[in-house]
Amino acid sequence: MPKDNENVALPILIDGPTESAPEPFAPDQMVRCDVCLRANPPTRVNCLYCGGILPLNETTVALQKPTLRPLEKWEQGYNNILLPPAANPGEENLVPAADLLRLRPDDLARILTSSMPLPLARAATMDEASLVQRRLTGLGINSCIMPDMEPDANAMGLVKVRALDIDDAGICAYRTPETPAIQISWPDLVLMVVGRLVVKRVELKEQKGTRTENQILAASEFVTDEIVVDLYSRKQTTPYRISANSFDFSCLEERKGLLASENISTLLKLLRDFAPHAEYDDSFNSVRKALEAVWPSEQQNESSGWRRERPGKYSIGSVTELSNEMQFLRYSRLRHHFQAEANRKTDA
Repeated sequence: MPKDNENVALPILIDGPTESAPEPFAPDQMVRCDVCLRANPPTRVNCLYCGGILPLNETTVALQKPTLRPLEKWEQGYNNILLPPAANPGEENLVPAADLLRLRPDDLARILTSSMPLPLARAATMDEASLVQRRLTGLGINSCIMPDMEPDANAMGLVKVRALDIDDAGICAYRTPETPAIQISWPDLVLMVVGRLVVKRVELKEQKGTRTENQILAASEFVTDEIVVDLYSRKQTTPYRISANSFDFSCLEERKGLLASENISTLLKLLRDFAPHAEYDDSFNSVRKALEAVWPSEQQNESSGWRRERPGKYSIGSVTELSNEMQFLRYSRLRHHFQAEANRKTDA
C-alpha cells in the first residue's frame, strides 16, 4: 500500500440504477417578481418569497406548474370542477393528470368516471386555477372554475333554520324565536340538497412520561350522524340549513313522529309536494369518497390542559374532532352553482 494511503480514492458502490439530478435553471430563465424584485424559478405561479403573482412570458407559460398547497380554514380558494360528460383521458394521460392535480391515479379515475360535476383541485388563487384548467385541457379533461363563495353569498356561509311555518303560499323560516321570519314563496324554492354530517370526536387522557412515551390513561370516541338539508331560494345564493337534531318539527303537526330521522323524511316529502319544480339532490353520500380526495374532512385538535393526578404525576388531555360539514357545504354550493349556470343559459 502506498505511503499516502489516506489519499487513495475509495470506490463508490451504488445499488440499482441512478437518477440524474434535475438541471438548474439558467439565470436568464429565472423570473423576477415585480413586487420584491427577487428571482424565481420559471415553474412557479406565485413568488417564492412574497407570494405575489409572477409575470408571464412564452417560456414561463410552458414551464409553470401549480403548487396546489392545502389552504387554511380561513382562506377562500378556487375550485377546478370536472365538466360532464365523463372524461376519458386514456392511460397515457391519467398519470400525468394525477401528478398535476397531486392525486392518486385511482382517486382521479374515480372522479373521472362519475357522471356528475365533481372537484378536481382547489387552488389558492384564480391564476393558479386557470393554469390547472389549461393543463387539464391539454390532457383532454374539460373543467371550469368555481370560487369557494359566490360574490353575493353570506359571509357566514349559510343561514341555520330552527323552525318553519308552512302554508299554500310558501314557508316562513325562523333562525331564532326573536328574529323576523324569512319569507320564501314556493316558486322561489329552486333546490334542495340532502346529506349526512358525520362528526367523529376522540378524547385522550395521557400521562406524561419522563424517559418513555406517554402512557394512555383513558380514551373515548363519540360519533354523531345527522341528516341535513340545504334549501336554496331563487333570490339568494346563501343556503338555508335545516339540521335534523336541532330543528323544531312542530310544522308537521299531526304527522310529527318521535324520531328526528322520520320527521326529516316527512318534512322533505312535504316540501317536495308543495314545490315539485324544485331540484332535489340526495347524491352526496354516494360521492363522498370521490370528494374526500379534493375536499377532505376537516380535523381540529384541541388540548384540555394539564392535570395533577398525584404527587409527581401529571396527565394531559387532548381532543381530536373530524367533521365533513365543510365538505357538504362545498358540495351543496357546487350543485347550486351549476343549477344557476344552467338557468342563465336557458334565460339567455
